[in-house]
Amino acid sequence: MQPLCPIGRVDAKLLGMKLKCQPEDFLVEELPVIEPGRDGRFTFYRLSKTGIGTLEALEAIRHRWNLSTGQIAHGGLKDKHATTIQYLTILGGPERSLHQSNLELEPLGRMDRPYGPQGFRGNRFTIVMRDLTPTAATSAEKEAISLKEGIPNYFDDQRFGSLGKSGDFIAEAWVKGDQERALYLALAEPNDHDRPDARAEKDILRATWGQWVEAKAQLQRSHARSLVTYLVDHPTDFKGAFARLNKPLRSLYFSAYQSHLWNLLLARWIHTIARPEQIVEIDFAAARLPLFRHLEPEQIKRLTAEPIPLPSARDPLPTGPLGEIVVALLAERGLTWEAIRVRGLKDLFFSKGSRAGVMQPGRLEVTRGDDELYKGKICLTLAFELPRGAYATLLVKRLTLLQGEPAA
Repeated sequence: MQPLCPIGRVDAKLLGMKLKCQPEDFLVEELPVIEPGRDGRFTFYRLSKTGIGTLEALEAIRHRWNLSTGQIAHGGLKDKHATTIQYLTILGGPERSLHQSNLELEPLGRMDRPYGPQGFRGNRFTIVMRDLTPTAATSAEKEAISLKEGIPNYFDDQRFGSLGKSGDFIAEAWVKGDQERALYLALAEPNDHDRPDARAEKDILRATWGQWVEAKAQLQRSHARSLVTYLVDHPTDFKGAFARLNKPLRSLYFSAYQSHLWNLLLARWIHTIARPEQIVEIDFAAARLPLFRHLEPEQIKRLTAEPIPLPSARDPLPTGPLGEIVVALLAERGLTWEAIRVRGLKDLFFSKGSRAGVMQPGRLEVTRGDDELYKGKICLTLAFELPRGAYATLLVKRLTLLQGEPAA
């Protein structure tokens, strides 16, 4: 009987191949740019983990060593369904190892300041694609060569895990001044990632929304119940209840929305530069977006000439063609550039700055071999480096979804 691929089931259906059949099929390692020393208030660690997300791993470390939230600083978030290596610091952390079934923490030295996103330049990925026929494997190998021109640097689906079944963004409701809707989406909106206990809790909240005494009586002890308790005493203070949501979660809501707007902006920019026959539209979690293929040097030059601004009123409105695109895009959603700000929450804001519209994988290597899990099939191993903030899953989509498409 052939092995199942529970970790990559959706990917397998979409791409005609199997990904993440086992955690070691997706390896990620941060590439730090700093070297620890012997002195400093912060202990620097290597965190190796499998089958657990970064935030879950950090919580396990805090619990095991009785640390406060502010003591730990990390660089990036790493996939749960992968084997990953990343780095972190702990203020006053012990110079000893920590070993659990799904994570290992090793001290490497000390530093004068906490580790953060600026402490690494990118990630090295090793991805195994399985269950390929010889023809499909040959096609994928050839297609890998074209990846050197680059691919759209979208925020991929992992960024939008907070998006519920309605497809409405929590942060968009907040930006538009509908604080009750934002709270409802955060607490009661069904989400495909919900655990059974969360589904049951959300069922209760949807059935009793606005009837806070009844909702509190039905809910088990939880963070949501504590917010409902606040609403019992302040029944229409949705702003206050939302402000009491876990801050990392609230931050994710706003970063997801900003990322979505940025993706839409990049998509429209691509449509102005690439010809229709050079584009294939595919469905992402939050939108249908274009991938390009066989662009001419002048087109690549235009796409890479300047980064794409992150929508935020904290920066000036872009000028020129990009400015025209973003004004039209926001107007369609009933918004202006000035509206893209977080009002009423002093601890959150939309990020400033910009992001490259195209990412180009570095040190790309493709290795072909017999698939030990699927008899008679081929597996391809891709190894490459990407800059900080880029998504390796985009490269796999580009490599597999477009193979076999006619050349421009």
